[in-house]
Amino acid sequence: MLDLANKIVAITGGGTGIGAGIAKELALAGCRVIIGGRREEPLLKLSSSIPSHHRIVCKRLDVAEPASIREFFEATKTQLGDVDILVNSAGINIQNRTMAAMDPDDWDRVMKINATGAYRCMLEVLPAMRARRDGLIINISSVAGKRAIQLGGIVYCASKFAMTALGTAVSNEVREEGVRITNVYPGEVNTPILDNRPTPVSQEHKDAILQPEDIASVIVSICKLPPRANVPEIVIKPTIQQWF
Repeated sequence: MLDLANKIVAITGGGTGIGAGIAKELALAGCRVIIGGRREEPLLKLSSSIPSHHRIVCKRLDVAEPASIREFFEATKTQLGDVDILVNSAGINIQNRTMAAMDPDDWDRVMKINATGAYRCMLEVLPAMRARRDGLIINISSVAGKRAIQLGGIVYCASKFAMTALGTAVSNEVREEGVRITNVYPGEVNTPILDNRPTPVSQEHKDAILQPEDIASVIVSICKLPPRANVPEIVIKPTIQQWF
């Protein structure tokens, strides 16, 4: 297993949920981590919770805005260096998830963040990865990117299927250039995205499903694999969640 000490990691959506869980575990593993998100408060809260010798750098990032993405990765290059590991974890969902109820503007917003945002972040880091023939990109998709499930809704499923295709197609393109891409498909996870469920989620249910640290432990294991080994995709679901 690789030593992750001083690996430079950029994480989108890093202030809360899965992204925050991954940021914490990779920082504790010795990585130099920069996290981006639209709200500075959760970014700073996470950073301050990590011992000083495992510092996490914070930078505001809105993956729906190309200029914000460019600024984030310029700051990463200036403060830390070229990205060794990119974790695309920024994502949203909406409350009105059916074709009949969904506002068409919500389609554009979700696709811009979940799919186009991931593409633009990959675009920023891939040239340096290809040049040095080394790098890892982890796309936090969803089981809704493997199965068009009603729970996820129309646009969320479409955006995550797009993310799946993006990761798979680019992985095939760069496989002989030393760059690895992993699509991760979590099932239900106890994160703030549950607040946008059409039906409120009970605390009992939140406790029974996956927690961010469950995903993070798998991601750390993937990051520690040698460059010769690539995990193209992996599904992680709560024991209680049906898989079909």
